[in-house]
Amino acid sequence: MLIPFKNKQIYVECHGEGAPIVILNGIMMSTASWKPFIVTLSKHNKLILLDFLDQGQSSKMDKGYDIAIQADVVKCALDALRIEKAHFIGISYGASVAMNFALMYPQYVDKMVLYNCIPYSSPWILAVGKSWQLARTSPEAYYYTAIPTIYSMDFYNNNQDWLDRRKDFLMKNVFNNPEFLGAMERLSQSSATHDVRERLSEIKAKTLLVGGNADYLTPISEQKYIHERIAGSSLVIMEGCGHAAMYEQPDIFASLLTGFVNSDSVIL
Repeated sequence: MLIPFKNKQIYVECHGEGAPIVILNGIMMSTASWKPFIVTLSKHNKLILLDFLDQGQSSKMDKGYDIAIQADVVKCALDALRIEKAHFIGISYGASVAMNFALMYPQYVDKMVLYNCIPYSSPWILAVGKSWQLARTSPEAYYYTAIPTIYSMDFYNNNQDWLDRRKDFLMKNVFNNPEFLGAMERLSQSSATHDVRERLSEIKAKTLLVGGNADYLTPISEQKYIHERIAGSSLVIMEGCGHAAMYEQPDIFASLLTGFVNSDSVIL
């Protein structure tokens, strides 16, 4: 469905019934990225998928913006669906949005699971985004600049057939699309405004942080920093996993997510 947001439209999908889970996409993702997970994640929950502005089937922007606008997008979608409280799952860029949302609209947040998250956009991550922008010269340049470092070295070396199919799809259908490349540039620039370092202690939602010890983009030290500052948070490190946990270790990815949000507190 399409939900009005100011003079734009936000694409939203709902699957299943139960306590709501809202998935907030990584920067290159869209609702379509979650198709293999829909059955699992909606088995006991109402699964809400949405595309941020400049993603998937949501409206594209014509100028730059602050990442906080994506938190407003999420609130707009929940209000339209008449959902007052939900669990939030954020992936990378989506985790940044989730933390901003939890600070802006804490009353909507039940539990949070944050994968491969960062407390602020460091010079390192901004340089990565800049390299993507400079690689717009060809689909092949964009692919080899943006994609290999998403994965752990072992996964990349041992899954060449899968990666070759993915490369073929991305180069023919995505990285040759000027609209996508323009949207990616704006999304990357919006992340430059993400900085919650001084406010992490204000987040009161029960939070699980998940990182991969082979993540080159958002190293585990970033998740440890956040873990130390959100009271009562938990940290899980996925061994041998890179930035794209949902692709490298999908069973563990889904098990951590559903197990955490659906578990009741145990008092010993």
